[in-house]
Amino acid sequence: MEQHPIGDLMEKTMQKIREMIDVNTIVGNPINTLDGTTLIPVSRVTFGFGAGGGDYAVKDSKPGADNGFGGGSGAGVNISPIAFLVVKDGSVKLLNVAPPANTTVDRVVELVPEIIDKIKEFTEKDKFED
Repeated sequence: MEQHPIGDLMEKTMQKIREMIDVNTIVGNPINTLDGTTLIPVSRVTFGFGAGGGDYAVKDSKPGADNGFGGGSGAGVNISPIAFLVVKDGSVKLLNVAPPANTTVDRVVELVPEIIDKIKEFTEKDKFED
């Protein structure tokens, strides 16, 4: 069975979005400083797309003939820098560049590096006491 033109339209739109966005867009390449600190940029990426079309019969078309097709698609991408992960001397800190979190989930995500540091400190302290 032949694929409808709207399928091709949507496939090409998604292919272009895939070309624009990959994992390196969200978590950027590490940046090493002279003092041994590593900065890793973190961004929020949102995107959306839509496609639509319609088949239009031509006035004098024969039964079973292909109808005319008209369609279009569009996409939008928003990339916003939100933070840097700062790695120095085995410690990881989150340096926000975005406004404070406005939801509980966002706040929990912000606290993950801090929680990891606390657990690491606790386990290392436990090793020294044994």
